[in-house]
Amino acid sequence: MSPRPSTLVCVLCQKIYPLDDDRIACDCSGLLEVRHDFLHIISGGFGHHLRHLFSGRRENPQGPADKSGIWRFRELVLPGLAETEMVTRGEGNTRIYRFERTDRYTGCHQTFYKHEGENPTGSFKDRGMTVAVSWAKKRGAKLVACASTGNTSASVASYAAAAGIPAVILVAEGKTAVGKISQSLAYGAKTVMIRGDFDAAMHLVLDSRRRLGLSVMNSVNAFRLEGQKTIIWEALEQLDWDPPDWIVVPGGNLGNTSAFGKALREAFELGMICKVPRLAVIQAAGADPFCTAYENNWAKLSPVKADTLATAIRIGEPVNYEKAVRAIKYTQGLVTRVSDQEIMDAKAVLDSDGVGAEPASCATVAGLKKLVAERNILPHERVLAILTGNLLKDSEATVGYHRQTLPGITAGRPNAEVVIDPTIEELEKVLVRP
Repeated sequence: MSPRPSTLVCVLCQKIYPLDDDRIACDCSGLLEVRHDFLHIISGGFGHHLRHLFSGRRENPQGPADKSGIWRFRELVLPGLAETEMVTRGEGNTRIYRFERTDRYTGCHQTFYKHEGENPTGSFKDRGMTVAVSWAKKRGAKLVACASTGNTSASVASYAAAAGIPAVILVAEGKTAVGKISQSLAYGAKTVMIRGDFDAAMHLVLDSRRRLGLSVMNSVNAFRLEGQKTIIWEALEQLDWDPPDWIVVPGGNLGNTSAFGKALREAFELGMICKVPRLAVIQAAGADPFCTAYENNWAKLSPVKADTLATAIRIGEPVNYEKAVRAIKYTQGLVTRVSDQEIMDAKAVLDSDGVGAEPASCATVAGLKKLVAERNILPHERVLAILTGNLLKDSEATVGYHRQTLPGITAGRPNAEVVIDPTIEELEKVLVRP
């Protein structure tokens, strides 16, 4: 199974560029995607062969690449990269959970929750970063950079450190969770706070990349999505390659939406699955330009000033819009929005099942509940729900909810700590208290 050349292809005009071209957009301004030549491996029964190959590596790993939930799919991720060139921390291999309380809350009783917060830096970003940083290192990058709401910065800092490449991180001052900033600082990245929001930081990174020699690690980098699509393949593998009816995921910069559409398209074309699940993308009501575009039949993307407690999806001008639209159309999917109140209430329920996730992840749960109530998703349908980040990523929001100190949020399930004197009598009072 010798790999044929992969290329960069514009998603709008289909112009083809060499894989090692350092551009991030086409001459027509369209987004680029990595296109692999799979024609030489598509044949009768080959989907079964691929499934067997990938599962065999998981069950009997022969090296660091096989131990990664990304690189054991390497023939479909970046075929031309040698195993010695892979910057990996054993990312992926995240678990699927069943949550009884949360199922009762959403009304959907066949939901499988895949928790990407179990990645090395606590979010799904590591899946894309192992590919993007590996490619940047192979190309001799001198400085990697990103704009971030927090999770990307943590992942860039970690993988850049592993690769021995300096990293610079741009985050919005006062709008990034401390838990996420602490990772960037700890991993040695130069962390820069700008007076503005994520979208301003994103514009600055893109505008300055040529002049400052930056290799951009945001999801506008097509190699990022090659790693993120393995979320779907790994989940399908965990479900014995029996596709669910729906895949529900939060939507911010829309990298996952785009990657998931690509993953499903490739899996179907390669014969790895026999049907394509529908995608449901959930946005926060205060950062919902993709949802508005969907409601207007994709007439245009109208950026918004993002404002939501779900900091990881606090993005008003998503860079992956074109690819995400294609993903929704291909899967006959849909887009909806949920309020911060709905997100935090859903988070309280999910957290009470003993695993938990950051607020942006819980947009998935809130959105699923809404879609079931609206009969867009039926209670008996099988759903794969993606949780994108670890509970500890945004601990301020969690504690604020339970202490009932979050502005504009009513805590329906508060569980604040109790302060007592160190006596048996005082403890007894707490234990018998409703």
